[in-house]
Amino acid sequence: MEILYKSTRGNGMPVKASQAILKGLSEDGGLFVPERIPMLDKSLKEFAQMDYRQVAYEVMKLYLTDFTEEELKNCIHSAYDSKFDMEAVAPLAEAGGAYYLELFHGATIAFKDMALSVLPHLMTTAARKNNVKNEIVILTATSGDTGKAALAGFADVEGTRIVVFYPKDGVSPIQEKQMVTQRGDNTLVVGIHGNFDDAQTGVKKLFSDQTLAKEMEEKGYQFSSANSINIGRLVPQICYYVYAYAMLLKEGRIQEGDRVNVVVPTGNFGNILAAFYAKNMGLPIGRLICASNDNKVLYDFFRTGTYDRNREFVLTTSPSMDILISSNLERLIYWIAGNDAEKTRELMSALSGEGKYEITEEMGGRLSDFYGDFAAEQEAAEEIGRLYRDCSYVIDPHTSVASAVYRKYREGTKDAATTIIASTASPYKFTRSVMEAIDAKYAAMGDFELVDELSRLSGVKVPRAIEEIRNAPVRHRKQCDVDEMKLVVKEFLGI
Repeated sequence: MEILYKSTRGNGMPVKASQAILKGLSEDGGLFVPERIPMLDKSLKEFAQMDYRQVAYEVMKLYLTDFTEEELKNCIHSAYDSKFDMEAVAPLAEAGGAYYLELFHGATIAFKDMALSVLPHLMTTAARKNNVKNEIVILTATSGDTGKAALAGFADVEGTRIVVFYPKDGVSPIQEKQMVTQRGDNTLVVGIHGNFDDAQTGVKKLFSDQTLAKEMEEKGYQFSSANSINIGRLVPQICYYVYAYAMLLKEGRIQEGDRVNVVVPTGNFGNILAAFYAKNMGLPIGRLICASNDNKVLYDFFRTGTYDRNREFVLTTSPSMDILISSNLERLIYWIAGNDAEKTRELMSALSGEGKYEITEEMGGRLSDFYGDFAAEQEAAEEIGRLYRDCSYVIDPHTSVASAVYRKYREGTKDAATTIIASTASPYKFTRSVMEAIDAKYAAMGDFELVDELSRLSGVKVPRAIEEIRNAPVRHRKQCDVDEMKLVVKEFLGI
């Protein structure tokens, strides 16, 4: 049965999945959402007999209904191939009483690879299906990981160009080097003088700039997005929660129908929203535990019902969570508003203008699946050290926020349900923060010395993604102010 997509802000006709993927963002500034959430049409026992690619197909076919079986399977098999260093693609590691879903075994060693490996294939397939002749310009803001994963996915893909904006002083040294050494004639990486929210707001403005859209159309270009605002990013993320449950069932860790909790370190809200969609498809998920760092705007929202970005922006050791405007939350707001586009538009307008909004009591009552908490910098660092000492398992600073919040949740609620923690990045991506959390003596070492020391301590081979950038030349040195982003894009496109 076909599923169409409509904007959370209500303007425009519903579109097919391929059209929503190509557009990225609706013309009214809203996000595309499915008109209904489909139910899983295979049993959990059937999923337990499948590999990752098979699970991905069975989940994605339910949403991307205008893709043929052949088209979708080609996209999936092109994405989840030797770029991933483990056959399981997303293995589970048991440590400290929880299961860490390792989402960092792809080309850029972060969870963004799980969706951004398949998105370029979905997008080029969608372009063919819709007879798009324009060159697609991927425009993306990143807090550290999306940028490199998108660059890796779209580099030298025919018919596309990609521009990535990142906060110049707001990512880790490894993250920055991964981006600025990116090869590909169709790539541009730009450090902005501002934070991630500035970059994300600037990108959204470019998307809604109708004058620019007309100029681009005349030159044979059109924008699309690789950020998690693109439904083509969100749908592939649902797959790994289904896969994780299936693996626990296959290994006898749970019985069919047992509820599991899911903990997600959360920034732009896409990853935990994917788990929410999985739950509403029939996956037996109990609590959705939303873990924040010191930028605890989401924790405050779940606690009070008020979303307020008017606060100090804190740079932390978990930069992918250093976000005060969680874009994907708009999809949840639309859901709890009873799919009321007018109410959603009103709240988003308040966020844009006054920097805050308050949901109704009735809307708040629909958030019972969620639990929010946060871990401060010191707590997150201590969690890295604790897990290494107790279990010889090394996690990155984002995963440590989730792990610390899970311990608080379990102590506070006594809920002992089997729990999956989304492990969103390799510790190798944040070696300095990780190693100093394990022992302060590592502060004197250089970044790549720490890489080798981490390999020795963890017994895990240095990932190819890190080895590749040790001596790679810097190819992207462009920097700009936020108000210069449009000019930078136009220069790159020759407009």
